[in-house]
Amino acid sequence: MMSRRLILSLCAALMAGPVAAQQRTVAVTFDDLPYQAPAEAMCDPVQAMTLTRDFLAMLEPLDSHASAFVNAGKVCATQRPTLLPQILNAWLDAGIDLGNHTDSHINIHSNTAEAYLADTDAGAPELRSVLEARGRTLRWFRHPYLFTGDTQAKHDAIAAGLAERNYTVAPVTIDNVDWMFADVYRKADRLGDEALKRRVGEAYVAYMTTVLDFFEPYGAEITGGREPAQTLLLHASTLNRDWYPQIHALYLARGYRFVTLEQALEDPIYAHADTYVRRNGVSWLHRWTHTDGRPIRWEPEPPAWIVAANAGTTEDLAAAIAAGTAGP
Repeated sequence: MMSRRLILSLCAALMAGPVAAQQRTVAVTFDDLPYQAPAEAMCDPVQAMTLTRDFLAMLEPLDSHASAFVNAGKVCATQRPTLLPQILNAWLDAGIDLGNHTDSHINIHSNTAEAYLADTDAGAPELRSVLEARGRTLRWFRHPYLFTGDTQAKHDAIAAGLAERNYTVAPVTIDNVDWMFADVYRKADRLGDEALKRRVGEAYVAYMTTVLDFFEPYGAEITGGREPAQTLLLHASTLNRDWYPQIHALYLARGYRFVTLEQALEDPIYAHADTYVRRNGVSWLHRWTHTDGRPIRWEPEPPAWIVAANAGTTEDLAAAIAAGTAGP
């Protein structure tokens, strides 16, 4: 993991160079607040607040203008009335806007639209309360898994229900499956294997580079040559606590300016129609491509060893490492 001082020095050097006249913009978003951690951590105020403060301390010097999306049900029922507002206020104090990600991260494929909207409502009370205490309103919504409905009827019912509740959907243009790398990183952490953690983190940054190589020209195809403002999906995880600064530096090196979600959505591309109704959650760039009647080209796959390690248990990972089967 790079030191914060080194990251800041790198960022300053980059901004002083030729990329200072940045044309690209990106809105950074973090899903699954309070944190991707075992349930017991979200029932322990000390653990939960330590995870929160450490993540926010990482973000503080980077000026990412991030937004974040909350699964209120991650906090156990006994602690929720006091702990959840404390966590949410810490994020708001850090200047990060918050939105609803449903209460339980519900999967629409195995539920009705009515159940989905009920779970959306269940995730709102504490979030709305802390926002209103600051004179703000609950505005943003992010679909769990980026699933917007696997049938036209579900899709339309959810869209109508969110509109009735005055939500603005937060799209995603760059989805780099960081959750998969984060799972392998947690397994390596449980093993106490610092070398493997570094290997996973470096693979994550390298993969993000290939993702940008794909999505930048792909997005420009929709707009006739102009790269649209991007919206990046990440998660509140230990992987990003340790490695997001390198992702941030990568974006700076490629000429990006960090903007708020609201600023990104001012790009005219976000008014594009979306007729994509499938069982998978995908980038809005894919949705718009489909709507335009052109074939979707899929982004690069993560490294095979990350996919395999994500599919197995911590013990499987240890065995694979011992056998030397985890590839580069």
